[in-house]
Amino acid sequence: MLVAVDHVQLAAPPGSEDRLRRYYGEVLGMTEIPKPPVLAARGGCWFQAGPVQLHLGIEADFRPAKKAHPGLRVTGIEAYAARLAARGAQVVWDAHLPGHKRFYSEDPVGNRLEFLESESEPEPEPGQ
Repeated sequence: MLVAVDHVQLAAPPGSEDRLRRYYGEVLGMTEIPKPPVLAARGGCWFQAGPVQLHLGIEADFRPAKKAHPGLRVTGIEAYAARLAARGAQVVWDAHLPGHKRFYSEDPVGNRLEFLESESEPEPEPGQ
C-alpha cells in the first residue's frame, strides 16, 4: 500500500551543482541535505523543506523536463512568487486550475517546477 511520496528526483547536467545549490537553496529557501557517501560520489545534490525532498541527480545525456514536473504546495504564494522574481527566477502565473493559485518556474538547468496554493487556504499574517 502506498502511503506517501518520499521524494522527487530531477535530472541535471554534469557540473551544475553550484547553480542548483544557489537556486534550490537561496532562491527557493530549501536546505541542502547530505547524500549518503556512496551516492555523493555520483554528483548531484538533495534538498529539503519540511517534509518535501527534491533530489537532483546528474545525467550525462541531460535534457530538461519541460512538461513533467513536481507540483509543490506553498503558503503565501504571492509573497513566494515575489521572492523568486526578486532573486531572478522566472515566474509564470497560470489560472487554469480551478480553486488554486499557481505559477511555474524553471530551475537553472531548465527543469519545470509548479508552485500552487489552494484558494481556500488563508494567506499567512505578515511576519509569519
